Amino acid sequence: MPSVIVPEQPILFYEGPHYYLSNFSSFAIMQRRTLWMTVEHAYQASKFFPGHHASVVGEIERAMSAHDAKQIAKVNKEFVRPDWQEVKLEVMEKLLRLKFAQHSYIRRKLLETGTAPLIEDSPKDAFWGRGPDGKGQNQLGKLWMKIREEEQVKLQQANG
Repeated sequence: MPSVIVPEQPILFYEGPHYYLSNFSSFAIMQRRTLWMTVEHAYQASKFFPGHHASVVGEIERAMSAHDAKQIAKVNKEFVRPDWQEVKLEVMEKLLRLKFAQHSYIRRKLLETGTAPLIEDSPKDAFWGRGPDGKGQNQLGKLWMKIREEEQVKLQQANG
């Protein structure tokens, strides 16, 4: 009798036990000599050219929460860099890699997810998450899975 491969259940993150994967989770990252309280802070600040909009970037850096950082960026949307739509995925990937590299807890927990699909369970965001209808692009989950897979390959090569 042939064995049946049962796919792993998806891991949903937004809140709950896998909140550590959220950009809003309280894991500070160091980026070019700036300590950001969360990935969300760094991501929102990246929407602006620091030299041109230093006051906006500074306000985001000092924001007391990831939510506040996002709201500051929203209020200043007319100053967002013109190439933002083209670079935002690359920016996010770099920030997630910093979070992964700078926090052993994140590395351990991400690797513990094995090969399960990672899905940002945002009920609103159909780009970064699965969105209101569950058919969103899940770009945040895809980036985490890419980082996880690369690390798994490195570990396999190191263990020979």
